[in-house]
Amino acid sequence: MPRTDTVLADARLEPALATLGRARVKEIVVAAQERARAGEIAPEAVADEAVATLPPTAASMRPVVNATGVLLHTNLGRAPLSAAAQDALVSAAGTTDVELDLVSGGRGRRGAGALAALAAAVPDAGGVHVTNNGAAALILAATALAAGREIVIARGEMVEIGDGFRLPDLLESTGARLREVGTTNRVHRADYADAVGPDIGMILKVHPSNFVVTGFTSSVPVSELTGLGVPVVSDIGSGLLAPHPLLPDEPDAATELRAGADLVTASGDKLLGGPQAGLLLGDADLVHRLRRHPLARALRVDKLTLAALEATLRGPVPPVRAMLETDLSSLRERAASLAAAIGPPASALDCLAQVGGGGAPGVELPSAGVALPSSVAALLRAGRDPVVARVEQGRCVLDLRSVPPSEDARLVAAVRAVLP
Repeated sequence: MPRTDTVLADARLEPALATLGRARVKEIVVAAQERARAGEIAPEAVADEAVATLPPTAASMRPVVNATGVLLHTNLGRAPLSAAAQDALVSAAGTTDVELDLVSGGRGRRGAGALAALAAAVPDAGGVHVTNNGAAALILAATALAAGREIVIARGEMVEIGDGFRLPDLLESTGARLREVGTTNRVHRADYADAVGPDIGMILKVHPSNFVVTGFTSSVPVSELTGLGVPVVSDIGSGLLAPHPLLPDEPDAATELRAGADLVTASGDKLLGGPQAGLLLGDADLVHRLRRHPLARALRVDKLTLAALEATLRGPVPPVRAMLETDLSSLRERAASLAAAIGPPASALDCLAQVGGGGAPGVELPSAGVALPSSVAALLRAGRDPVVARVEQGRCVLDLRSVPPSEDARLVAAVRAVLP
């Protein structure tokens, strides 16, 4: 059995010692030695095994190709960042002027550039603020406006979000009490009006972004809630800042504010296409009150998020929007080209994609992709360059609407690597 220090001296491990650190490389060498002791590899193959199993980076998360057809896949990190946002992350990784005025040398407003970009993107908002995610934005609003008081909310909008988290639990954790109005399928303005009293801190309008209720239903728009004498908070969820022709039923911040919402909360890593962040947009005095609340410090974002958010808002079209707006003919052309490049048993097909990430529920996006045997899906996930596809109707489908064209060659190589 080769000594550990002898293997560590192998010239092939030298770059990894610089990028991964000696302790991590040593763990990999020891693991290879254990395999040799177990008889799984020959002792003389320990160094080769260590070199072969070196991870590309010090972090355990691995980049994957999202071929699921779900544009905002929560398990895959939701919105992929634009090249501009990725460059901004690298620039902000060192020391920055995140909270410094370089002209005066004094303290500056934290993330002034990102906040200015957000304000410019939503001119109907008198004030803007950013928290570390969408749930945090809602918690900050509920704490500042309704802690120890009541929140009026429609019974049909008491949603459960991902991983079992429920909106009622989230709101009650702030010390607020919920006043449910209406029934599961119908609520009227009179229900809200009857509930409003001196102990009401706010009315909350929630977009049920991960399900659709159809049939004998009714809801009350923000425009009919603004005259009831208490702040109206609209949680639109998906982060759409302005109306989009492909998503006519998806609420957007500009429309909600023009309708009279005092505050709009949303996520930054969904249809906006940026990093994980919570957006608060609305009345200037109200936003200032939230920004100065003690809880705001615990929910504030770091410099990396601020940099990526500003680049998303000011930079080129982010990948999510490009995926959403890609025309079907170009997807079909790519599908045919990729199927030919992969060869049998690959074939091109038409399919349906979706927005995902708690946005545009029920909306199906015409798409195209490549069909393979269903058994290939597991092989692709376990490959050296993982690809996550979906299995439907007994076949593995690589939906190209969620795959940027720049990743086509990578996708072909990954598939070829696992096919017999």
